[in-house]
Amino acid sequence: MRLFAAVLPPEDVAEELATELHGLQRLPGADALRWTGRPGWHFTLAFYGEVDDDVVPDLSARLERAAGRTEAFELALHRGGQFGRGRALWIGADGDMAALRLLAERAEAAGRKAGVDMGEHRRYKAHLTVARSRSEVDVRPYVVALDGFTGRAWTVGELALVRSSLPRSGVPGEQPRYEVVGRWGFGGAG
Repeated sequence: MRLFAAVLPPEDVAEELATELHGLQRLPGADALRWTGRPGWHFTLAFYGEVDDDVVPDLSARLERAAGRTEAFELALHRGGQFGRGRALWIGADGDMAALRLLAERAEAAGRKAGVDMGEHRRYKAHLTVARSRSEVDVRPYVVALDGFTGRAWTVGELALVRSSLPRSGVPGEQPRYEVVGRWGFGGAG
């Protein structure tokens, strides 16, 4: 199964983001982007890719231990940015970024120790993808529109293991499906 570790925004934060994006979706050219839906809003901590079923219990146990060593921290959605030449539009984060980076490092280490091929280590960049494009789209107007956006802060208190299923139907605009397969509350043991 295709898995990743993530921080998921709570419902009130997702509602606030939906309102913000509704305004962006009315800007000229917005129909050239594939906007992600609420089920796809998350901060990926570590992407594991295809993981054999027999590896999932060890990975889950390691993620549970990582969560147990983590203290709750504050986070808020903040501003926007892009990857590539307009291929992805994202919302960033503000708050205790050191704690978020540490959690991402722990989630990556859990994958490596469980035997998941994590590839080359990259510096963690907190982002929640809100739109994608198969071709180059000038997303600068959206990034500028998001410049003043800061969502309400929330206390991050859990780590999630999420399964993603890519679209297979070929229907234009179909979104990946996401299913939380594990949740672990933070222990705060430090």
